Amino acid sequence: MKKVLIVDDEPLNVKLLAAILPRDQYDMIFAYNGEEALAKVAEEVPDLILLDVMMPGISGYDVCSQLKSKEETRLIPVVLVTALDDSESRIKGIEAGADDFVSKPPNRSELLARVKSLIRVKSLNSRLTSI
Repeated sequence: MKKVLIVDDEPLNVKLLAAILPRDQYDMIFAYNGEEALAKVAEEVPDLILLDVMMPGISGYDVCSQLKSKEETRLIPVVLVTALDDSESRIKGIEAGADDFVSKPPNRSELLARVKSLIRVKSLNSRLTSI
């Protein structure tokens, strides 16, 4: 089963995202701030991260940037989940290394399609880098 790390400082948002993902297809790991997210990734590397942008302490942008700067975590797909929909916020996310964006509240079909697609890409990239 593929592991998905869900990170949001609002427990209700974590529950909402977790409720969308099928439990028979994904093992879900939860973190409620940026520091906890980085610690969880160090413990068990997920196949994908759903990451809130606006959090106290380390922002989602900073978490993404830190993960993408390290060899061992750079291939983990990061989807920024945000209520921000202006182009400046999206550009900042792209510069941080985000692989995709999902708006809050998430559309169930869109989120599932993006998760499935990015996990497939990660699997292909992992195979290529192990050759």
